[in-house]
Amino acid sequence: MEKNNRLLNGIKFFALSVFLVLYIFPFFIVLINSFKERKEILENPLKLPSVLNLSNYLDAFTKMNYMHAFLNSLIITAFSVFLITLLSSMTAYIFVRKKWKFNQFMFFFMVASMIIPFQGIMIPLVKIYGSIGMMNSKWALIYMYVGFGASLAVFMYHGFIKSIPLELEEAAMIDGAGQLKTFFTIVFPLLKPVTTTIAILDILWIWNDFLLPYLVLMAPEQRTLPLSVFYFYGTYTIEYGPAMAALMLATIPVIIVYLLMQKQIIEGVLKGSIK
Repeated sequence: MEKNNRLLNGIKFFALSVFLVLYIFPFFIVLINSFKERKEILENPLKLPSVLNLSNYLDAFTKMNYMHAFLNSLIITAFSVFLITLLSSMTAYIFVRKKWKFNQFMFFFMVASMIIPFQGIMIPLVKIYGSIGMMNSKWALIYMYVGFGASLAVFMYHGFIKSIPLELEEAAMIDGAGQLKTFFTIVFPLLKPVTTTIAILDILWIWNDFLLPYLVLMAPEQRTLPLSVFYFYGTYTIEYGPAMAALMLATIPVIIVYLLMQKQIIEGVLKGSIK
């Protein structure tokens, strides 16, 4: 029995190791090619660099105006995630605690909207908001992210709030707390696991998103990091070395955040899935 368990554990370890290699292989290819000259990349993209050439990183940092693009991405992501979590949690709370038919209809409407692909509405979206002068603005983009991200967040908060005992809120209201104060002092702190899960999903989505910023942000000074990486992809040629370095520079902030907060991230995902 013990021998079978050891064999099974060995097979699991081997399978997980294979999946790990397959998962990090694209990242490894981008990393090694970010230190190469164009000729060396074209000759053999799988070969380790003969010399660690940092000129690609310096070139990418300058041409993509990295700090400005990073700040744009940070502002858009931070404000979007904050508004999505705040407004969606309050909306879900009203949907759960107020048994109005209108709330039931709106909840069904929001859940149903998740099946509509963005590609199906992007042309009307650009046309309508362009006609009223809401394009080429970070704040218009944040507004759109809140709209697109609210449905999933409300759906997740809705299921979580239903599991919170109503007696906790009734006790707070007996002590004189209003509904708004009850939500922020009693309910919202209990939503930390699902809030962490939603924040992780939305940060990864918004930080790495290319299509929506590409449609909305026209001016170079409004570019996010993914848009700045696209700078190295021309119509007839690609600056492979700087492009790989730009990809690494755009990825590094997400990796740093994960390394610093991996405990909270894993804890939030696990608690959210169990709940």
